[in-house]
Amino acid sequence: MASSKEKSFRRIKRSYTWVSIVFFVIAFIILAVVINAALLFFTFYSINSKVDNQYERVKTMAGLYDEGKSSDNQGLIDVLHADSPDYVVLSESGDVIDSFGDNTLSNVGGSLGFFFGSRDVRVYEDTKNKTMRFFSGGMLIPDIVLLQMALGTDDPDFYEEENLEKIDATDVANMPIWIETKLNGGDRFIAKGNIQIRLVDAIILQIVAFALNLFLLFFLIFRLVRIIREIIRKRRMNELFLVDEVTKGNNWMAFLLKGERILKKSKNAGKRYAMVHLVIVKYRNYCMCHSLDEGRFLLRRISDLIEQSITKEELSAHVSSSSFVLLLEATDAESVKMRLEALVEKLKTLDIRGNAQLQAGHKDTFHTFCFQLGVCLINPSVVDGKKKKRMDAAIEQYYNNAVTAKSTLEVTDDDGIAFFDDKLMEDERWIQTVGDHQQKALDNQEFVVYYQPKYSPDRGELIGAEALVRWQSPDFGFVPPGRFIPIFEKNGFITNIDHYMICHVAEDQKKWLEAGMNPVPVSVNVSRAHFAESDLAEQIQNMVDEIGTPHELIEIELTESAFFDDKNAIIRIIEQLKSFGFSVSMDDFGSGYSSLNSLKDMNLDVLKLDAEFFRGDADPDRKEAVVSEAIRLAKRLHMRTVAEGVEVREEVEFLKQQGCDMIQGYYFAKPMPGEEYEERMKEKYHMPEE
Repeated sequence: MASSKEKSFRRIKRSYTWVSIVFFVIAFIILAVVINAALLFFTFYSINSKVDNQYERVKTMAGLYDEGKSSDNQGLIDVLHADSPDYVVLSESGDVIDSFGDNTLSNVGGSLGFFFGSRDVRVYEDTKNKTMRFFSGGMLIPDIVLLQMALGTDDPDFYEEENLEKIDATDVANMPIWIETKLNGGDRFIAKGNIQIRLVDAIILQIVAFALNLFLLFFLIFRLVRIIREIIRKRRMNELFLVDEVTKGNNWMAFLLKGERILKKSKNAGKRYAMVHLVIVKYRNYCMCHSLDEGRFLLRRISDLIEQSITKEELSAHVSSSSFVLLLEATDAESVKMRLEALVEKLKTLDIRGNAQLQAGHKDTFHTFCFQLGVCLINPSVVDGKKKKRMDAAIEQYYNNAVTAKSTLEVTDDDGIAFFDDKLMEDERWIQTVGDHQQKALDNQEFVVYYQPKYSPDRGELIGAEALVRWQSPDFGFVPPGRFIPIFEKNGFITNIDHYMICHVAEDQKKWLEAGMNPVPVSVNVSRAHFAESDLAEQIQNMVDEIGTPHELIEIELTESAFFDDKNAIIRIIEQLKSFGFSVSMDDFGSGYSSLNSLKDMNLDVLKLDAEFFRGDADPDRKEAVVSEAIRLAKRLHMRTVAEGVEVREEVEFLKQQGCDMIQGYYFAKPMPGEEYEERMKEKYHMPEE
């Protein structure tokens, strides 16, 4: 549980910071809403009232027009035309039946929303004079500066001071808008009206808006001043709660609070950290032989050196008389260990001659120290396979784990580093073990080639296979690929495995060919590390030619991740391989983020759909749509398709309907040794029973 000191600090922090900030935000939002609502209400009410008046005028005009047309009374029409109105009569389908005056009716418009009543008025913009604009939601808003409208000009030079002096506040801006009403026969009568806005009204509105915003500005400044004062007070309080008396750096309380913030940051969710408990061996003996003052000076020097050795995103603190705690970013256990060993080397020979008092009392001011460190690795927060923000930063628990790890070193007074996470230690030992045995295993041919057949979805005909590596070790037994392939990829030994697999597959293919069998093409994976070699295509050609296997029986399979490296080099190698007669395929299509971009640049022969296309809880229709479009795209690019990871009959039927060329998965066959694969080749066809 948190100490009473920690609880008191958090209460004060909430009282003096968050309350002010929350109040400030709420008040700001309320005032902003009130101001904008008032301005909008005034604007829309004023405009809508004027439109309402114009609507009555248009209805009167429509009545005259309707009466004149229905009774064939040209006199009524003449009366209507006497006011020189501009109007258009449209049929229900939108055809122009009649018009008078300048037809500048726009098709931009709609029903105008009114604040009061239920009147439904449709308005349209004027194509010639677009001073009134209609916006979705039934809003009609002026679109030009009122000063220009009052002067009746579009010339921006009227903003000159000499012209502004000529403006009369009684000037009125006529802003045209077309208003629609219905005739008796259902036709639409649309006439031009003018929305008149006095300049004095606009000026009053601007003054009110300015006054309200000025009030809001003063309010914001007032609240900001208050918050700044609270922040200053908080910083002074931090000096009392969070500063170590001896080192003048962080104390345990500061480490607890700051460390929690670091671990809980969203941007740090994917980072691994190391909690380190560092203890000065026999610090009390040092103080007894010298003095407490010299011991404190030593602690300050150690604190300074540690601070110089960490980044701004890391943390350290003095937590007890002889111990420090560190929160460091970490990639893995080995890197943490190496970094801490380097730090210990600096601390072991710490020069304390900077203390004048110490120099006066002792001739020899150079001392060798020993340090012991316990480490607890803090892994990224992973939920359902995705890195998530850490919701719980158990700083005290991590620190206790580090202290426990350090306690295993207490039997000796020598330097030492101990890790709390035993599994990571086991993994490191396994990596080292694999590295020690990898060349011996290769020389003794402990790596076994397994084959997974590829069948046509319609007849179940064997038309291809993929070669997969397995490790049958006399020391460790059967080692699954997930236990050694990632290690080989990291240490670079994977290139040796690539050569090994290509040679063994080529030998098997030649053996089956000479035995009178009809072998099908077999794909062999080539790691992305191999593409750093500019002569990769020549290497593959030479290996296969030395064995004497036809090139068309070997397919080179690249993982999609390889395309993230040197694209130009990969394109060149692919073209070389194809010119030598090898087929080239992309494995795991859809597992990365650049799939489509890769396809447009790479001249590939085969596209393998990643098994994840058929996994998960996504909508089946959406998954089928993605797969069908991927197959269609491959066909347009003249590529064959392979669906891997297929396990059920329904998936096979769907892929057959979409025109997928090959199926690879447990539905037809699991990966199998070469002898079992030979029997499959003899059968040629294989369709599992329902």
